[in-house]
Amino acid sequence: MARRTLEEQKAMRAREILTRLRSEYPDARIVLDYANDWELLVAVVLSAQCTDKIVNQVTRSLFQRYRTVQEYASADPEEFEDR
Repeated sequence: MARRTLEEQKAMRAREILTRLRSEYPDARIVLDYANDWELLVAVVLSAQCTDKIVNQVTRSLFQRYRTVQEYASADPEEFEDR
């Protein structure tokens, strides 16, 4: 039997972890509201600071105002601190 590469071993371990998590938590869902990968990233970062419920309230207006990564990058940081 051929030895598995480190990358193959990592992939196998990741699949095993996902299988176990899906088995243990079959109904797990993300409760954050988002429409794309960027919004999910923003919501996850914010959720480290408060509850998902509060994040959903804050991001509702945030996601309406800022649609792209470029819009976030050019925004005044103080506006985010006020939220």
